[in-house]
Amino acid sequence: MNKSEKLEEVRLSIIKEMVCPLKDSARNLVFGKGNPDAKIMFIGEAPGEKEDELGMPFVGAAGRELDKLLNIIGLTIDDVYIANILKYRPPNNRDPTKEEIYRHTPYLIEQIKIINPKIICTLGNYATKFILASFNVEKMKTIPGITKLHGKLKEIQIGSNIVKVIPLYHPAAMLYNPVLRTIIEKDFIEIKEILEIDKVS
Repeated sequence: MNKSEKLEEVRLSIIKEMVCPLKDSARNLVFGKGNPDAKIMFIGEAPGEKEDELGMPFVGAAGRELDKLLNIIGLTIDDVYIANILKYRPPNNRDPTKEEIYRHTPYLIEQIKIINPKIICTLGNYATKFILASFNVEKMKTIPGITKLHGKLKEIQIGSNIVKVIPLYHPAAMLYNPVLRTIIEKDFIEIKEILEIDKVS
């Protein structure tokens, strides 16, 4: 079974098994998109209105910004895989609750294990805290916020693998605060530098 088939099994298991009020209020499951064989995985927070409508992550305004950021470092959606902490949209784009994170993240963990990325780029506070807490929801509160962590290379262990983690501001942040654009673009250059180091090594 290849990675695409394994991911489809996880997607179907969410539809069949997951119990969560968000599932009833959302229009569509937003599972993931991109290259299952990617070495880089981007993890965001939750679907927005456009994502909920189309059933795909990062297809709204934040998605267009992410595409631009990827282009800056010579990448496209075909080079990465993108998923979210939550697979269903919270009403009015509110923050995820702890219970919702508990219910959704076992499926995200399965996605990560299947993709088996060398680099995980976390977009925003919730993704950053969950990943750097090594998938422990209770330990998320011990992780500093994205303002302190953005652009700073971290490492976590997933199974027998050491995975590089680059915390990043969510692309939506610069839509609300244009001052962050330069900071976010600089942080993305860090991704390119790591990729070039990996090519050499």
